[in-house]
Amino acid sequence: MYSDIDIKIAGDKPSKDINRNSLRAESQKNIDKVQVNNARSWGKAVALNFIKNANEAVSDGTSNLEMIIQRRMLLSFTATVGFEQLSTDDTLSGIAQKSFLDTVKKADAELYRTCEDTGAFSFYYLAFRRGGDTDRRIGQTFAMLCSHDGDPIYQELGEALYCWFLSIVKKSAKEFDII
Repeated sequence: MYSDIDIKIAGDKPSKDINRNSLRAESQKNIDKVQVNNARSWGKAVALNFIKNANEAVSDGTSNLEMIIQRRMLLSFTATVGFEQLSTDDTLSGIAQKSFLDTVKKADAELYRTCEDTGAFSFYYLAFRRGGDTDRRIGQTFAMLCSHDGDPIYQELGEALYCWFLSIVKKSAKEFDII
């Protein structure tokens, strides 16, 4: 039934204690709202950068459609792991990721469809989580997914794309007080 653990003894001035706790909780809610808004803004800013760069690859005359799609997936993956690595909280990371995806979907449905290949993400996650020299492993995975397994030019391109876009995600995180 009930135990003594369930019983709380009121202090000398219980109403003051209740008010103090309510103010503390309200203050925490405001901090959370700011963090949530910052996470949304961070996700949106990264998405706008992603959209710009994904479309530049098409407009610069790159004719290799497979590489364009793989580039988009790598940049999308980089945003995802950037949100996970840089966020102080899993919930805020999820909010940033959702904002990213919502912004991409709203701006360009076709781009949204090409940046969410779970098969490619699985390969990138394997490379990412293996540990040690992550940049190089991501580059090797990019080359493999572009059907150029072992090609040092594609490996270096994948590595450079990953490092470059991760730096953009970090810069945005700093702008929105995430890190």
